[in-house]
Amino acid sequence: MLLDTASLYFRAYFGVPDSVKAPDGTPVNAVRGLLDFIARLVQDHRPDDLVACMDADWRPHWRVELIPSYKAHRVAQETAAGLPDVEETPDTLTPQVPIIEAALDAFGIARVGVAGYEADDVIGTLTARAAGPVDIVTGDRDLYQLVDDARQRRVLYPLKGVGTLQVTDEAWLHAKYGVDGPGYADLALLRGDPSDGLPGVPGIGEKTAAKLLGTYGDLAGIIAAVGDPASKLTPVQRKRLDEARPYLAVAPKVVRVAADVPLPAFDPALPTAPAQPELVDALAHRWGLGGAVARLRSALLP
Repeated sequence: MLLDTASLYFRAYFGVPDSVKAPDGTPVNAVRGLLDFIARLVQDHRPDDLVACMDADWRPHWRVELIPSYKAHRVAQETAAGLPDVEETPDTLTPQVPIIEAALDAFGIARVGVAGYEADDVIGTLTARAAGPVDIVTGDRDLYQLVDDARQRRVLYPLKGVGTLQVTDEAWLHAKYGVDGPGYADLALLRGDPSDGLPGVPGIGEKTAAKLLGTYGDLAGIIAAVGDPASKLTPVQRKRLDEARPYLAVAPKVVRVAADVPLPAFDPALPTAPAQPELVDALAHRWGLGGAVARLRSALLP
């Protein structure tokens, strides 16, 4: 089980009241919510391995070089020239991230982030390397591209907390979008995605993109059709796709998750008890997390 950790703690932050605070008044709603999410996931799914995948770089420079608008609208306005981009996040969420990281480490839950890469890329690499089934827990539809029934790769998309998850497999993708996992990446880059700053091809929306992929198979097939006078593209579609060639040449590298991230050595095995029980107790006391810590401890028991 691979967790898109930032996606989940953002959901926890907005789903758990900000009245949940530490004894000193520090909000800890995202921390408590994430620990409860993990406890519920372990309790319901009993994974052998669990990895909390982290955004070591939420807006990698190599993606921005290819598409400068990539996530540009999320950059905090006060970021100074020459300094790394800072993602605009709620003031009371940012201080909770180090507490989340400390809690995961104290429990012994693997936490993996790699400089220059997003959590999506870590997930993509771990998914490519895995020998057995993989469940990816994320609120980010971009990861639908990793769905693969033959290799038992699913996305579990939270609908209400993590107690109600949309199980995203190839049948669901075909019913919803008319594509398979890899086809979803092509669909996304064709239609664009304002939330990620991807412009897409003007005039090509989701339904048209799905129809084109159904007709021509994949992005390469669509581009080949642009240069084929006998293809059934309409004159307007042909013109728009032809004008978008520069974008279509770089978008796949931006949209598709990396599968070759140089990962550090780590133990993915789900612990059956906290790795550092005294530190877990100290964190629970310091931040008022006794209930969440107890629930996760209980869920980890074999």
